[in-house]
Amino acid sequence: MRPALPHGAARLAVGLYRVSTAEQGHSGLGLEAQQASVRAYVEAQGWTLVAEYQDVASGKDDRRPGFQAALARCRQLGAVLVAARLDRITRRAHTLSGLLEEGYAIRAADMPGADDLMLRIYAVMAQKERELISERTRAALAAAKAHGAALGGDRGYRPHGGLSAAAAAQAQRLAAERAAHRLALEMERLRAEGIVGQAAIARVRSDG
Repeated sequence: MRPALPHGAARLAVGLYRVSTAEQGHSGLGLEAQQASVRAYVEAQGWTLVAEYQDVASGKDDRRPGFQAALARCRQLGAVLVAARLDRITRRAHTLSGLLEEGYAIRAADMPGADDLMLRIYAVMAQKERELISERTRAALAAAKAHGAALGGDRGYRPHGGLSAAAAAQAQRLAAERAAHRLALEMERLRAEGIVGQAAIARVRSDG
């Protein structure tokens, strides 16, 4: 059902913030930083921030209480759902697409000029990058196991340098999201030049 849009509702915004347990203390997008980013964005748009919600949970969990409460508030007021970054709302491309199809207005503070199409492209690319990283990680672990490497548990080994497996995976995930973000910004720039759709995709591919 498409949310009702009462008169003047386009000037109302609902902030949504999220961290996962693993990200707390390690990410530059902590709750306070997200809040500051969203508030600055909303103020720059001339909107009124009427409510704020937060979750400490995975972005793959669409049942998060803060997420659901924010959606309910947006439905009630016809407000724009704003997050510091798109993956703070959801890591699932189909969830984002479904929300946009239902009529929710969604914006990310780090992509101020992005329209619904750009948000969809970014979400799909970011999800695909994460899936590829996950596949490569599983393949590497399987190869290591096949060669007799000891996986899991505490074997008494303490590396003297370099990243742990968890830290390396986190670094890879962040790199993938940055790559997808750069692509979204490039698509946004092309759209501003009047280059859209397949023409924009072809231009991005030709630029490498």
